[in-house]
Amino acid sequence: MTTLARTLSSDVRGAARWWQRCEAPTLVLAVGVYVAWAALVYWHAAIPTGVLFVVGGCVAQLHASLQHEAIHALRRIPRRLRWALVWPPLSLWLPYPLFHRSHSVHHVNFHLTHPQKDSESVYHSAAAWAGYGALRRAVIAANQTLAFRLIVGPWLCLGDLMRSELRRCVAGDFSHLGIWLVHAVSVAPILWFVMSVSDMGLGRYLLCFVYPGMMLGALRSFTEHRWDDSPHERVAIVESNGVFGLLFLNNNLHHVHHRCPTMPWYEIPGHFRRNRTAVLEANGHFYYRGYWQIVRRYLWRPIFEPVHPHW
Repeated sequence: MTTLARTLSSDVRGAARWWQRCEAPTLVLAVGVYVAWAALVYWHAAIPTGVLFVVGGCVAQLHASLQHEAIHALRRIPRRLRWALVWPPLSLWLPYPLFHRSHSVHHVNFHLTHPQKDSESVYHSAAAWAGYGALRRAVIAANQTLAFRLIVGPWLCLGDLMRSELRRCVAGDFSHLGIWLVHAVSVAPILWFVMSVSDMGLGRYLLCFVYPGMMLGALRSFTEHRWDDSPHERVAIVESNGVFGLLFLNNNLHHVHHRCPTMPWYEIPGHFRRNRTAVLEANGHFYYRGYWQIVRRYLWRPIFEPVHPHW
């Protein structure tokens, strides 16, 4: 390599390190998400509903991915600024502090898939299953198919959140009340911009941003985890294309994320390529070639039995 080539290579590496030190990729992406969201909402009347459903859902999911990134990475940014960057509740329904708390519990590897201890588990204990009625069992069983999870799953998720919070209040635990009050205050300017400034109906916003964003989140999480004796073999790898990789900030390479949760999203693909064999051996080859493979297999077929095989 010539001296010039070595100098240019060193400059490129230095520039990359500078971008990483400033968290520039994530900050630029965050600005792009908020600008895209504001533009789509403001000019919504000129956009066909079908197009807005797809693009609005992608923006909502990308914002949710940024919130997830702020839980784990962005460590060079002070915590308050990190929270402020992703705080605006574009999807309206889930306060960021509750997401932060429950998702942090989910990352205790020993508890992965546990029906009570893993906040993101879709398994049910045998004792709980025995107490369910026929209708609830049928709904839970149907929710193991991708079609049901995408279409009805978001409503089930909202129902679970409401029941959980109501049970907390009935039990005399009002510790989340302050979080919900702050969330209501945070939602107010979002709805003001949507409904007053942009003259967009709430129903259209829910249809074209909130609902498809939750559907994309349900697609990503559909087969992230399964039960196995080894915690590492409970976490999947979905080697998807660049579009879904960006939407999910490479969280589809989920085993890498669980092993290195503070790794920035833009470093995950390179890490996986360099260590592909070791990663797949570690997670027991719990692997999919992409989301289309998951659709073909599980659109109408259950991915697993809802009763947890161990607990």
